[in-house]
Amino acid sequence: MPRERPPDDGDELLARLGSLTAQARRRAQVQRSQVELALALQRGMLPRDLPTAPGLHLAVRYTPANLGLNVGGDWYDAFPLPDGRIGLSIGDVQGHNIEAAAAMGQVRAGLRALASVTGDPGELLARTNDLLLSLGSELFATCTFLRLDPATGSLESARAGHIPSVWATADGKSGVVHDEGGPPLGIERGVQYPVTRHRLSTGGVVVLLTDGVVEGPELTVEDGLDQVVRLAGIAAVAGLEARALAAAVIKGAEGVGHEDDAAVLVVGLDGPGTPP
Repeated sequence: MPRERPPDDGDELLARLGSLTAQARRRAQVQRSQVELALALQRGMLPRDLPTAPGLHLAVRYTPANLGLNVGGDWYDAFPLPDGRIGLSIGDVQGHNIEAAAAMGQVRAGLRALASVTGDPGELLARTNDLLLSLGSELFATCTFLRLDPATGSLESARAGHIPSVWATADGKSGVVHDEGGPPLGIERGVQYPVTRHRLSTGGVVVLLTDGVVEGPELTVEDGLDQVVRLAGIAAVAGLEARALAAAVIKGAEGVGHEDDAAVLVVGLDGPGTPP
């Protein structure tokens, strides 16, 4: 009785390689679908329109992280408050996945809803913090919220674990906003967030941003903030449009070597006031 011939080693290797390739292709398709879903969540939850007011200049730039599953929870927002002032927020939910993108939408929606009850930045962050804890999520978020009166330039801000904002005036002064701040949202109950008050001057700007703009393997957060301070100072003195400054800041983010989201919100005002 003739002996069966063993399968050719080369054919067996090719078969195994084909099977592994098919598995890798399926995993890549699932991963791509997850990334596309998270990006769609991000885009759908960010505002399509920004509020307008005489003398107010708002500009935003947003670059999502989309390497692998590094889809983060950065957001920006701007909306009119019931008293006629403008609410402005920027923040970052911990994590880089679909859950972070979904949590971002919850925090942003919570801020908007609670702002109809109170526009005070400190109280608003405190209530949003309690709301996030009540949802039972294990994620936390950093955030800065500003309340601006376009008619007077009055600006009030509160910060929850977020990186500080940058300011510049038309007479050549610029720097980082020095405020006390508080812990991120969703970590500790009963937190009070102090409010810092300034006045936005004619031709001046305030730049809100997320850490993906200024921090990464190639750049420390201090150096990154200094870079934004320089850009804001040049833009204010030169009278550049808010959108030109936002574009320059997000362009500079390419040099930090990060794989994180990057969001920038520039606020400018033509009206009365003094430097922050």
